[in-house]
Amino acid sequence: MIAYFDMFSGISGDMTLGALIDSGVPLDWLNKKLDHILNGFQLKTHVVYKHHLKAIDLFVEVFDEGRASRNYHEIKVLIENSSLPEKVKMNSLSAFQKIALAESHIHGKDIETIHFHEIGGIDSIVDIIGSFLCVEYLGIEKVYASSIPLGSGFVTCAHGKIPVPVPATMAILKDVPVRPSDATTEIVTPTGAAIIATLATSFGEMPEMIIKQVGYGSGKRDTGSGLPNLLRIILGEPRVHEKKNKTGVHKEVIHVVKTNVDDTIPEVLGFLMETLFENKALDVCYIPVQMKKNRPGIQLEVICRKQELDNIVQIILAQTTSIGVRHYECERSFLLREKAFVETFFGKLQVKKIINPDNSIRFVPEYDIAKKLAKEKKIPLKDVYTRILSDANSLEPILLTGTDAEYRTAK
Repeated sequence: MIAYFDMFSGISGDMTLGALIDSGVPLDWLNKKLDHILNGFQLKTHVVYKHHLKAIDLFVEVFDEGRASRNYHEIKVLIENSSLPEKVKMNSLSAFQKIALAESHIHGKDIETIHFHEIGGIDSIVDIIGSFLCVEYLGIEKVYASSIPLGSGFVTCAHGKIPVPVPATMAILKDVPVRPSDATTEIVTPTGAAIIATLATSFGEMPEMIIKQVGYGSGKRDTGSGLPNLLRIILGEPRVHEKKNKTGVHKEVIHVVKTNVDDTIPEVLGFLMETLFENKALDVCYIPVQMKKNRPGIQLEVICRKQELDNIVQIILAQTTSIGVRHYECERSFLLREKAFVETFFGKLQVKKIINPDNSIRFVPEYDIAKKLAKEKKIPLKDVYTRILSDANSLEPILLTGTDAEYRTAK
């Protein structure tokens, strides 16, 4: 499942939590999960209509006002000592660290002792941890987001009257695409900024997807804007552009990313390739090139899908000395493949099952498995390959298990 945060009217903690609850998270489940971490509050929701759009307005009803705020160290200990899932812990710690770093820079104080005022109370802690719990519950594996609209004017906080966007929000949104809006008040809070800066892998247009659910969370401000004060979260499955011709060859639209470098060390290039594959690159290769001033260099070429493009570009620019990349859309043709297990001279082994253009089937050994066998049996790798190929392609597989969705096919 992927999600797109459509922030046409900003984002805050309660808007995020409301939209996620509207997307299918049971309120009772969330209250019970949060009750193991904090006491003295209860989540409540109301259905509201803004510009005739139905949305969830979330309230954190606080019973104990004795702890209006906490410092960063206290919040960090609270999360680390909790029974939260590891990914929820990691995201929660990351979001609060973003806030703490912003506040410490603004106020010139040590990060561990920085004292949260508006953000250290029960409601903000619930908004942040609760949002990440909801993401886990809904099975959201990747989050995309629109650019972030910013309001204008002034708000009053514990430090007095300050401009909008408030300094903490501006610091948290460093390197994040923002845009102006007609709102005359704060529409992006530090809590909302920290949540989306932690979750989103890229900011821009909505990725192509099969929509499964849409949730709306309501803000509580009169923004002075012509737009309703809502956050929309769209959930869906990523769409793979795939066509199949009569020969069994499939086609899909992909993106090719290229850049040339002549001053990046080999160790970095090795690490970069691993990182790109970990971030869903379909293929990565290095090509020797002759660059300006007669310098030998390397051309990096990466193939990826549209929804991964922004993230792939950011990784390349962050990890290499390149100051620019080229990318374009093209179509590729490919054969379907999936995992299979076959009986061989070496026992039951995993191989690749490939469907040929004429719909016949062939099996190809997995390199890592063949390498391990060659070392264990102390025989040449080529002999291992030959024997597996002979056994696999003369027998039917005893067990088939599909891999990624794009490679699954009916038998």
